[in-house]
Parts: sequence; C-alpha cells; structure tokens
Amino acid sequence: MKNVLCYGDSNTWGYMPVDATRYGIDVRWPGVLRQQLGGGYWVIEEGLSGRTTVWEDPYEPYRNGKAHLMPCLLTHKPVDLVVLMLGTNDLKRRFSLPAYDIAKGAGVLAEVILRSECGPDDGAPQVLMLCPPPVGKLTELADMFADSETTSRQLASYYQQQAEEFGCAFLDVGQVVVSSDKDGIHFDPEEHHKLGVSVAEKVKSLLG
Repeated sequence: MKNVLCYGDSNTWGYMPVDATRYGIDVRWPGVLRQQLGGGYWVIEEGLSGRTTVWEDPYEPYRNGKAHLMPCLLTHKPVDLVVLMLGTNDLKRRFSLPAYDIAKGAGVLAEVILRSECGPDDGAPQVLMLCPPPVGKLTELADMFADSETTSRQLASYYQQQAEEFGCAFLDVGQVVVSSDKDGIHFDPEEHHKLGVSVAEKVKSLLG
C-alpha cells in the first residue's frame, strides 16, 4: 500500500466558495485522487483553512504549515509521497510578501519533508510540489487579498525553481484549474475534479 499525504489549505480541505461549507469526500480533489488511483494507494487528507507555508498568522492561530508538518509526517509514517499545495494564504495583504518569498516558504517545507526520515525504511518521502493557481475575481475576500492578483501570477516560475532545487516533482495548478469567480480563491466542483485527475497522473508516474 502506497501512502500519499495531501498537505494543504482550504482548497485541500474542500472549502465551498458559495457558502463556506465543505464539499463531500468524493468531490474535493483528494477524494477524486483516491478514486483515480484505486487499490494499492491510501490518500491522507491534511487540509486546513488558512494554512500558510511558514508564517504565523496574527489573527488565525495554528495556521503555520511548518509548525504542524513534522507531527503530521510522524503521525502517518511511512509516507511514500507528499503532495504539497500551500501559498495561497501567504498572498493575504497582512503578510505583504513577494512571490519569491512565498515560493521559498514552500521550499522550506519540501526540505523538511525530504529530511524527515518519514518515508519507507526511514528514508525520504517523495514530494510533488503544486503551485496554487492565480487569484481570480475577488468578491467578499477582496480586502483580505488586496493587490494579490499580480503576485499570484508570478508564483509558478519561482515554485518551479524551488522544486528543481530540492529535486521535487512539480505541477503548475494554474495550467489545470481556475479559481472560482464566486470568491476568486477557492475551487468549483469541476475544478476539484480536474485537479484530482491531474495529480493522479503525476502520482502514478512517481510511484508506479
């Protein structure tokens, strides 16, 4: 059995942009991934709304992705592959971060995973780094994510650089899905499906 850990934020959790509730298990992309992979794989969902890469949120505690990463890896050890998609919340105006720093935060997490000894036989899990898609049309989240559109479009090249530096697989999610026009940040059901299918293809190529 291959263990695949999906470590992310509200889009991994399954946040519905219409009413802020949660999509069903078969709708959110890790659930689609589970369906696409079939037998021989165990998909672990570790999504938390508001989670950042490495930053402490002054208004929402327990959202630092680095702080929870090692306990999470140790909990689910052995982990064959970590699918890492964080960075959207780093775009919030309160952090005022450039694209380079957001990507570096994702790189820090990749390095933690690779040094964790939480893979099979105490080795390193593989890492599939996903760059979040660009911000769409902002509505009720416009103040929180003010001025984030341009930065979000700059992320992919920096994420790819981080993936190459640490020897991680890479997927630019912006080439697969678009953020919902309902809030500009989260995914509609059809986008969850497309992402789950695309990630499944990458997982199969990495784990066979």
